Amino acid sequence: MKSIQLNIQDAVYFAEKQFEANKDQATEAITKLAEGTGAGSDFIGWVNLPKEVPAELVARIEKTAERLRENCEYVVCIGIGGSYLGAKAVITALSDSFADYYAPAPKSPKVVYAGQNIGEEYTAELQKLLEGKKFGIIVISKSGTTTEPAIAFRILKDQLEKQAGKEAAKDLIVAITDANKGALRAMSDKEGYETYVIPDNVGGRFSVLTPVGLLPIAVAGHDIKKLLAGAADMLTATEHPGPDNIAETYARVRNALYNNGKKIELLVNYNPKLHYFAEWWKQLYGESEGKEGKGIFPASVDNTTDLHSMGQWIQEGERTIFETVLSVKKPAVSVRVPENAENLDGINYLAGKNIDEVNKMAELGTKIAHVEGGVPNIRIELDKLDEYTLGALIYFFEKACGISGYILGVNPFNQPGVEAYKKNMFALLEKPGYEKETEAIKAKL
Repeated sequence: MKSIQLNIQDAVYFAEKQFEANKDQATEAITKLAEGTGAGSDFIGWVNLPKEVPAELVARIEKTAERLRENCEYVVCIGIGGSYLGAKAVITALSDSFADYYAPAPKSPKVVYAGQNIGEEYTAELQKLLEGKKFGIIVISKSGTTTEPAIAFRILKDQLEKQAGKEAAKDLIVAITDANKGALRAMSDKEGYETYVIPDNVGGRFSVLTPVGLLPIAVAGHDIKKLLAGAADMLTATEHPGPDNIAETYARVRNALYNNGKKIELLVNYNPKLHYFAEWWKQLYGESEGKEGKGIFPASVDNTTDLHSMGQWIQEGERTIFETVLSVKKPAVSVRVPENAENLDGINYLAGKNIDEVNKMAELGTKIAHVEGGVPNIRIELDKLDEYTLGALIYFFEKACGISGYILGVNPFNQPGVEAYKKNMFALLEKPGYEKETEAIKAKL
């Protein structure tokens, strides 16, 4: 696909036999995804989603976004995990790096986030920010009872109703939840909030191309039609097995490296706008593959920044890592290094060069050093950072994740381990219905 290029030449030779050995597994995985015959097949609604989003739904999302943009200085996106990471990844990648430092402009509200932590200071400081401001809420929860977003919504809903009045507040709250059941659905129906549905067959970490991600992204002023178009084109490009399927190739090479002792994957970027994209990617792969005692550990670094902190370990630490580098081919602007007569800093040799040219040489030099140091390097080149390319990249990683999980031999679409901490937390908080668990856990303390 033209907007995204995959290069595995500096990775595959570390595990050539393993790469050749998993070809049939990859073909089988693609068939399972296409036909819905693999483990977790009731959660593969994302596979054909980019081509199935109705134009009417997109138009309604855009209309809702416009209403919030016209009436809000801030819009709070309340959710945790996949309910906010995808939106934040796209919004951050497409926004001015210093957008948060500018005051909200008319019809251009700031998107801020809540319910992704249980930080008391964070919540209090967000409330302070919203004091006296015109704000709206997008609350995202399948059940409406997930602890972190439920706490945030209760607090911020109360603040919004006090500031705007209960009647006005209902038009400033949008709920994205289950079609028929759950606490948030019941509350929305009772209060009269506009609602969107989280599809039953799409798990949270695969939900960015549903209203879960599309509405906040549209509120931030970005083109969701182009985002979906990029994803749809990547769907077409990765539909069938073969050497031209870059999602298949990526899934195969990372599994080959894993089977040859490379247990940690670093997603590397050389553009700070991609920091939260890596956070989304970490959930996607960590929650999909980390089970049954298996799975590559997904980590990330922001270069060149982290070369001055993690570079030593990457270069000479334990040889259990490989890198997947996201490289943006065309920056949106041009800034050149100026000439200086005194040259006290010694960088006149860079005078006249674009900053990105320096960055690209840092990237190339780092790749050479790391590969020579025993670190396999997968390179994903993005033509530019725009909605179309990010939509394609999102779908690329989603498709590769499904293929990779099946090659690994796990169900990529469940997350049984996530429930363990919740049960303990509910027991410690003495939640009704957890009396036996409360008694048992207190005996351990």
